[in-house]
Amino acid sequence: MLTTRFVSGAPNWVDVGAPDLDGAVSFYGGLFGWRFRSAGPEAGGYGFFELDGRTVAGGMRTTPEQGPPSWTVYFQTPDAEATVEATEQAHGGVLLRPMDVLDQGRMALLTDKAGVPFGVWQPGRTRGIDVAGEPGSLCWVELYTRDLPAAAAYYHAVLGLETFGVPFPGGVYTTVTPAGGGEESMFGGMVPLSDDPTEAEAPPYWLSYFEVEDTDAAVADAERLGGTVRMPATDMPDVGRIAKLADPYGARFAVIKSVPQQGEEEPG
Repeated sequence: MLTTRFVSGAPNWVDVGAPDLDGAVSFYGGLFGWRFRSAGPEAGGYGFFELDGRTVAGGMRTTPEQGPPSWTVYFQTPDAEATVEATEQAHGGVLLRPMDVLDQGRMALLTDKAGVPFGVWQPGRTRGIDVAGEPGSLCWVELYTRDLPAAAAYYHAVLGLETFGVPFPGGVYTTVTPAGGGEESMFGGMVPLSDDPTEAEAPPYWLSYFEVEDTDAAVADAERLGGTVRMPATDMPDVGRIAKLADPYGARFAVIKSVPQQGEEEPG
C-alpha cells in the first residue's frame, strides 16, 4: 500500500478542486475529520486538509474553465522539466508547465495519452503528504483506462512505473509500482473501464482511495453530507470493504477498510 517513504514515481500528493471550497471543507471535514488550513494570500486560495495536525491533501476553488471538480494525484519526480519532456515524447499533454510553488517544490500538470489529468511534484521543502495508509488518508490509487497496455507503456516511459499482474477473483489485477520497487512497493492498479460496471460509461481517470475505519459508516456519512454513492460498500476478498463515492460537486473518490496485510495488526 501507499506510504510516505516517497520514491520517484510514487504518489506523493493529492488535491481536490471544487467550485465551492467552503462546501468541500464542510463535506470532507464531516466525512474524514479533516480541518482546512489556508496556505496564505500568496497561494491564491489553495490550502491544506489536515488530520491531527498532519497534512493529508490539498484543496482549492476551481472554475469550469479548469475542468470538472475532481481529485488529482501527483507523482514524485526528481526533475519536473524532464518529466514534461518525457510526456511530450510519449504523446501525452501538458496542462501546466513546471512552476515553483514558493520554496516548497516544483509542480506540473500533465495528461496521459488518453487525456487523463495527473500532476508531478518535485520536492523542495515539502516532500509530500504527511500521512498515508492510515484512517482518513490516501492509501491507494487506481487508473481506469480504455487501453491498459497503452497506459502501462505511457506511465513506464514518463514515470518509470512498472506493472505486474496478481491473481484476483474473476481474473488478474494489474498492480503498479515505482521502478525497481518490487511487489512490496505497489501503490495502485490499472483497470480497464470495461471491466467495472461502475466505470464503464465514465471517462478514464485516476481514482483516489482513502482508508476508513468503517466503510458502511463512511457511506452513510457521505450521503448525509450531500455526496453520492457510485458503488455501495462491497467486500473484496483479501483486500477489504470498498465503496465508490462522489462529493457534492461530483469529484470521484473511494473509501476502503483494508484487510490487514501479513505482519500488520488490526487497529484497536
